Amino acid sequence: MNLYKLSSTSDMKALFQTLGVTKEGSAILEQKAHLNFIYIKDLKTPAANILKQDALSIGADLAVPKETITCKTALVDAVLIANDKQLKKLARKEKVQPFGLKAVAEKLGEFVFTCKDDFEVMGIINTNEDSFFQDSRFSGENALAHIGKMIEEGASIIDLGGVSSRPGSLGVSETEELARVKPIIDLIYEHKLFEKARFSLDSYSPLCLEYALQRGFSIVNDITALANDDVARVAAKYNATVVLMHMQGDPQRMQEEPSYENVIISVDDFFKERIAKAHSFGISKIVLDVGIGFGKNLEHNLKLLKHHEHFLHFGFPLLFGASRKSMIDKIISTPVSERLAGSLTLHLKAYEHGATILRVHDVQEHVQALSVLKALNQTI
Repeated sequence: MNLYKLSSTSDMKALFQTLGVTKEGSAILEQKAHLNFIYIKDLKTPAANILKQDALSIGADLAVPKETITCKTALVDAVLIANDKQLKKLARKEKVQPFGLKAVAEKLGEFVFTCKDDFEVMGIINTNEDSFFQDSRFSGENALAHIGKMIEEGASIIDLGGVSSRPGSLGVSETEELARVKPIIDLIYEHKLFEKARFSLDSYSPLCLEYALQRGFSIVNDITALANDDVARVAAKYNATVVLMHMQGDPQRMQEEPSYENVIISVDDFFKERIAKAHSFGISKIVLDVGIGFGKNLEHNLKLLKHHEHFLHFGFPLLFGASRKSMIDKIISTPVSERLAGSLTLHLKAYEHGATILRVHDVQEHVQALSVLKALNQTI
């Protein structure tokens, strides 16, 4: 007889199939194999005591401050440790409990989900001369050739931008932005490249977005997350997919001492609001982007990445974009041209934490790295 420890990231469904476990048995076991750590902020102390006892009764647990049992303070923070099956049981138990536990029960049900193995690489191309990475700037036939190259390398989405959103950047008029992106949009449409990949416009200009959506584009990548109602109307008109990105402030001032009481909760609340707005305009195809580097310091960015899986509870795909960004430089001083390794590390970790769309400058390297990681995760 031999024993060996399996990785916690093992594909348990595939493992159970290999063992010959029945389909019904596998469904039960999968729920037991995925462990969740859920942070609960400002829980009423009596509720914490009830929740801990209920958790223990089903084999889960709740980490609480040592004075919780005496109800010395009105509110406490806690961490629930439970697998998927235990979460479902606990959600049912707490529906009949007082002290706000009914609301906790509703939330617990949202956190039973499975990360997908699929991924898409979104290649970046810019027409403006002030984008932070010089090698992403193209125009005319050179742009067309680069788009073709990215598609051949495995990009299933191409994201075109005509205005820089880097920290401190200045906006331009809609007519100036359209003048920058129109020639490339026309070339993409003329060569029917939209039949080979999906195209996204990185813009919050209704004028530019309408022009692109009329010519084969299908994704609105809006860093303001539908702040402009006209953008929402245009997106709804063409049944476009909308990327809702979180940003604190605006590009010109967003990195001037960004501050959050809790960045995860702040971004979560923002997504709730903007998803509701999208739905009110009839937009149903939504992608969420936590907005790395948009009104966040290094600690905020790392925390959003570390707990990225949290945002899967909304039920929409997650996009992550940290390609060659300054957070890498803040960890280890390095120029933009030498940040590929750091970009790969951040994006591989984001993929492991639920991101299925990675927005990158270096398509070939990311497709290769993600394919290898996917194969590793699927290995029994």
